Amino acid sequence: MAAVVLVAAVVAAGLIAGLFYAYACSVMPGLARGDDKTFVEGMRGINIAIVNPVFLLTFLGAPLLAGVAVFLNPGPRPWVIAGFGCLVAMLVITGVVSIPLNDALGRGGDDYAALRARFEATWVCWNVLRALVSTAGFGCLVAAVLTRRG
Repeated sequence: MAAVVLVAAVVAAGLIAGLFYAYACSVMPGLARGDDKTFVEGMRGINIAIVNPVFLLTFLGAPLLAGVAVFLNPGPRPWVIAGFGCLVAMLVITGVVSIPLNDALGRGGDDYAALRARFEATWVCWNVLRALVSTAGFGCLVAAVLTRRG
């Protein structure tokens, strides 16, 4: 059971790290090429679409599974604890920075230039950090699997 939980945590962490990486290297640079209305309406659409069971399963599942794995995997525990900590940091960044920015963008009206100016640079910067910490969490969990096997 411990191995199954750890591997599930690795898969979920990899998926969520990949998502934030994709935002950092393709979604946001792609939206940045558009005009203010395109940028704002594009982000609004993404913010609505992303709140779905598949995303929530991986987004919440990765840190939850890593937390459970801390207690089930005494051997590679330092790696699992580090991975769990990174994934919790990803949740905190999302809850403290990303979601409030997304909410403000969603209810901000139609002054697209002002909305974009208040949103884009901050969101992009914090998303890069979120991509880094979730990738670090994924890497730590992979190290835990490798330590467990070797």
